[in-house]
Amino acid sequence: MSEFVDYLHEVFELFGPITARIMFGGYGIYHNELMFGLVSDDTLYLKADIENTHHFEEVGLGKFEYKKGNKVMKISYYQAPAEIFEDQERAAVWAHRSYEVARRAQRVKKKTKWLHAESV
Repeated sequence: MSEFVDYLHEVFELFGPITARIMFGGYGIYHNELMFGLVSDDTLYLKADIENTHHFEEVGLGKFEYKKGNKVMKISYYQAPAEIFEDQERAAVWAHRSYEVARRAQRVKKKTKWLHAESV
């Protein structure tokens, strides 16, 4: 684990226990087995959807980007605000929002699986 990823345990202490798993040259950040964040190049990104994207955009935070061939790919993770590294209460608020995104995504996946099984 990187020192930065280890430090996230302290950052999110008020939110609850987190785990980190190596993935694609970075780390997935999990709470209760749901990925709500990712770390790439010692930068934390938090999961976003239509319900919480505005929180990131209001403070000018950008989406996670990576190159795939000649294309720049963007996924539904935004850079975490710097304030969370100095304020565990704010960190818990931001983590909770992103964790709820992960929960909503999980419910959609389960519902889609159930609907697919019903149609077979």
